Amino acid sequence: MLNISPNKLSKQFSTRNIPILNKVEAKVSGKVFLRLISWFFFIMLVCMFLPWTQNIRGKGYVNTLSPDKRPQTVNSIIGGRIEKWYVQEGELVLPGDTILFISEVKDNYFNPELLDRTSDQLTAKKMSVESYIEKLNAIENQLTALDETRSLKIEQARNKLKQSKLKVQSDSIDYQAAIINFSIATDQLNRMEELYKNDLKSLTDLETRRMKLQEAQAKNISAENKLLTSENEVINAQVELISLKAQFDNSIAKVQSEKFSTLSAKLDTENEVNKLRNDLANYTIRSGLYYITSPIKGFITKAIQSGIGETIKEGEEILTIMPYEYDYAVEMFVRPIDLPLIKLDQKVRIQFDGWPAIVFSGWPNTSYGTYGGRVFAIDNMISGNGNYRILVAQDPKEEEWPDALRVGAGSNSILLLHDVPIWYELWRQFNGFPPDYYDGDKYLYPEDNTEKK
Repeated sequence: MLNISPNKLSKQFSTRNIPILNKVEAKVSGKVFLRLISWFFFIMLVCMFLPWTQNIRGKGYVNTLSPDKRPQTVNSIIGGRIEKWYVQEGELVLPGDTILFISEVKDNYFNPELLDRTSDQLTAKKMSVESYIEKLNAIENQLTALDETRSLKIEQARNKLKQSKLKVQSDSIDYQAAIINFSIATDQLNRMEELYKNDLKSLTDLETRRMKLQEAQAKNISAENKLLTSENEVINAQVELISLKAQFDNSIAKVQSEKFSTLSAKLDTENEVNKLRNDLANYTIRSGLYYITSPIKGFITKAIQSGIGETIKEGEEILTIMPYEYDYAVEMFVRPIDLPLIKLDQKVRIQFDGWPAIVFSGWPNTSYGTYGGRVFAIDNMISGNGNYRILVAQDPKEEEWPDALRVGAGSNSILLLHDVPIWYELWRQFNGFPPDYYDGDKYLYPEDNTEKK
């Protein structure tokens, strides 16, 4: 009863025989409720001063610590058609084990004797190079012979020119002597005529002197003719020397032109030889790529291409291999606002999907089913989801991670910071402040502070 009316029922009849009304009138429940509320606020006030470990939470998944130990795909370097499989999914393969065999799909490589034909072409081109080398040697010998012959011929022509010049000097002396003889004969004839007029000489002597004059004049003309002939020989010798030089220069130029043409052909042939060598090496390597082998020791996890007769392109993924041995790691993603708070070797508590756990993020020592880890690497570039990736490795001082754990499993990670009162954490969360930054002189973990003391 609320008992708010001015007309009291207790005045009209007695309530001693009604226990329920007596209990209501006693109002004991209100006092108990007040006590409970008081104790509740007291306990909450005490809890506000309990220590709370600040943390940064992030989701992620299980990966491996080393990049070469992560799941990888096997690709086909060349295009082809699947002819035969040698493995099955889940099978363990070793490095070099054959996975599948593919056949050729490009018409440029259909010929089964392609390697032999290319090798024959290479041999023929090599022989052509050798013949060009022999031809170059012959041309070099020809040039040497022409050069020696030119030297001898030029020396011979110079000697002939020198002889012609000496003959001109000799004929010039004879011509001067003939002129002198002709002058003497003329003077003697004049004197003889004077003597003949004075009857001192006979007519016979006069005629004899006239004959000698004629002989002297003939000798004079002959000497002049010889001199002119010798001068013409000098000119001819000079012309012959110039012509000889030009002739040999022309011959040597032709031989050198042939030499350079042969050298150019030799270089072109050597270029073809190198190209054929490259083609032969490519064909040999390509023939070895028909059998696709395993690059590592691991398990075949998934065949991306399947069946017989399927055509695959160059670089296309064929199957996925999981390495046999690897070290677990967890990739967790944190907000950019929390990234400056994270340091290398910082402690992390991890909850794996499939392993039941009771997690108290602020009291990691009371959490059950979580595993320890430490920050191994921090990305300096933001990921596609707008967060930064943190790589967490297993903590060697904590319990080992489960053996049944598999790469790709999900995880919830709690990155531990330092301890603060609960009231401070609630105030920080209410205002949206980030966790406190560390001072350079403070250690990250309680055990580190103990060691420092």
